[in-house]
Amino acid sequence: MIRSVKSFDLRGQTILMRLDLNVPLSGEIIQDDFRIKASLPTINHCLNEGASIVIMSHLGRPGGNNAKQYSLVPVGEALASMLEIPIKFSEDCISQDSIDTSLSLKPGEVHLLENLRFYIEEEENNVEFANRLSRHGRLYINDAFGTAHREHASNSGVVNNFKNYGIGFLIEKEIKYLKEIINKPQRPLVLLLGGAKVSTKIGLINRYIHQAEKIIIGGGMAFTFFKAMEYNIGKSLLESSMVEKARSIIDLARRSGKDLILPVDVICSESIDHSPVH
Repeated sequence: MIRSVKSFDLRGQTILMRLDLNVPLSGEIIQDDFRIKASLPTINHCLNEGASIVIMSHLGRPGGNNAKQYSLVPVGEALASMLEIPIKFSEDCISQDSIDTSLSLKPGEVHLLENLRFYIEEEENNVEFANRLSRHGRLYINDAFGTAHREHASNSGVVNNFKNYGIGFLIEKEIKYLKEIINKPQRPLVLLLGGAKVSTKIGLINRYIHQAEKIIIGGGMAFTFFKAMEYNIGKSLLESSMVEKARSIIDLARRSGKDLILPVDVICSESIDHSPVH
């Protein structure tokens, strides 16, 4: 079983820590700092135990481009304020200068790397990119629950380079909740699903459609269900290959007497880049 961060002797360790600091920004203003605050228990534990930390995260979808609007600078400033300590920042996550900064950290110091997704190699799980990232620390801790399912360099490829690795308190807590839901679900059980793709949720739907009293579908994946119901969805997000599967889920829910709840209102716009017009 994967180890918890609290099981390690952290004194003098330089920890490479994957966090999910993908917060909504308006310019350089953070609109919601929930994800930053959620990372604090793991960060504070490591610092209190005498470690130094190298933090890596993504922000938005820059597509491998070094785009200023996706910089983690505002996140670093917010995190420094919350921790009440200065944070070192590197403008490149795999440059030799950034690696040297990480290797020179003293216990109690924090180093934030620039957006991982400025390199397309991150999402490609590129081996060389993962190897470069791995040089930042001696112990790897993943506490990015929101991206833990992705096979990216920073949470998949890097693990191959560490003898010692584990998870932080956020992932540990989420695993605990999931185990409780799977083994001893409270009643009534409502399954709430969102996101863009039906294909990534099929396993959950198949598992819980017989256990849950209600299944609520939201987010972009709802349009695939609307299409299965023969609604006009315009140019909305659609996973064409999953329309028949969505139709079978609708039929199964109906036969099983389960409530499958879909959105009743949508906002229409000529483009996702523009303000809604309806």
